[in-house]
Amino acid sequence: WYLDSGCSRHMTGDPSKFTSLKLKNERFVTYGDKKKGKILGHGNIGNPSSSTLIENVLLVEGLKHNLLSISQLSDKGFKIEFDNTCCLICDKLTKEIRFIGKRIDNIYMLDLEHSITISNTKCLITKEDNIWLWHRRAAHIHMDHLNKLSRKELVIGLPKLKFSKDKLCDACQKGKQVKASFKSKNQISTSRPLQLIHMDLFGPSRTMKSKRELLWASYSR
Repeated sequence: WYLDSGCSRHMTGDPSKFTSLKLKNERFVTYGDKKKGKILGHGNIGNPSSSTLIENVLLVEGLKHNLLSISQLSDKGFKIEFDNTCCLICDKLTKEIRFIGKRIDNIYMLDLEHSITISNTKCLITKEDNIWLWHRRAAHIHMDHLNKLSRKELVIGLPKLKFSKDKLCDACQKGKQVKASFKSKNQISTSRPLQLIHMDLFGPSRTMKSKRELLWASYSR
């Protein structure tokens, strides 16, 4: 189903999409190119036993696409939020997520037959939060080590979860970044002693002094 801001009514040309359908020769709908389609009836789509039921959908003769009207969803008490990857259709009063749509190319689409209901959404979110919560609690330890700790029950309170990386951890990525080396140059850029000091943090190494540190002063080298 396409989420359409220019469509004033929900409509489809496929009668198999309906959970209940009342056939009736009604008026016509007018498309953007001024062509008309005959309305054969109206009914409901979605799951009638859950909160994913959408009412008053038109069956239009010859229509090749399934269209959901954003304005009709808003009138029925839904709040639609878009970002660059997906859209959320929520109940304005309860704030519950009723539908989750995906952006495919430049179009937002909704699969009503495999739509994620609010209970499934809570389950997925809770599982993901627990995985990354324990990853952070364990000082960003590798997921393989978390699996080992969980399997051998070495940590009290660690849940029995399959720890896997389904996305990148920002803190881990930033911690592993290496700054590029500066380009070498022939001229000396310092004008006085101790203006620029170079230190190598390695060792211990053999030096003339007991502290075993290596320091270079650019001006006096």
